[in-house]
Amino acid sequence: MKRDYRQGRLGEEIRKVISSLLLKEIKDPRLSGIVSVSAVEVTSDGGYATVFISTLGDAEETESALTAFRSAKGLIRKEIGRQIKLKHVPELLFKADTSMDYGRHITKIIDGLGIEHE
Repeated sequence: MKRDYRQGRLGEEIRKVISSLLLKEIKDPRLSGIVSVSAVEVTSDGGYATVFISTLGDAEETESALTAFRSAKGLIRKEIGRQIKLKHVPELLFKADTSMDYGRHITKIIDGLGIEHE
């Protein structure tokens, strides 16, 4: 139980560092739209951190943002190590956050059922 809490805290701290870098230091033209770091999940051994990226664009814009983050991985890991003071900085894996699309899909299905709201 204690380890789960530590992983959650570490994930949140990593998310804050990456979000700050996105605002202040990472100047990549592929990140021109609205891009945010929605969540970070750290493995139980702390070796890997999956960073979920959310954009307000289409799939092409999301893929472009993921490419930009993968290009800046070295800078991001260096800043995480500097700001959080970790012995071993986790390897970063960047993935698209599809939860918003999934939520819209479920809402569309529910609306399609034709159930009247009271």
